[in-house]
Amino acid sequence: MKAGEMVLIRLPQAGGGPLKLRPALVLCLLPGPYQNILICGVSTQLNKLEPNWDEQIAPADPDFASSGLHGISAARLSYRYAADRTEIAGVIGRIDASRLKRLVGRLAVHLQR
Repeated sequence: MKAGEMVLIRLPQAGGGPLKLRPALVLCLLPGPYQNILICGVSTQLNKLEPNWDEQIAPADPDFASSGLHGISAARLSYRYAADRTEIAGVIGRIDASRLKRLVGRLAVHLQR
């Protein structure tokens, strides 16, 4: 696993419900042997995008084709999860390094408040 990769993982749905196989973005690798991949969920629900926090990934974006996503989606920084490597079903793509840097930067600024 590498930061910036899009992966498939079973995550709970917002508001509860059964686990659902969904795309997620690897934000960074964490130290230690357990739950060492920090991811954020990716959703096609765009109605509640948080400005300067969530990141929309659209077909017109240069890294959309390499992302492995099938349609316009949003990387949701508030939907974070520390995953174990065994939970990852596979890698489907990758986003641009500049997009990853923006997302991680937003998270870092928020954590320093």
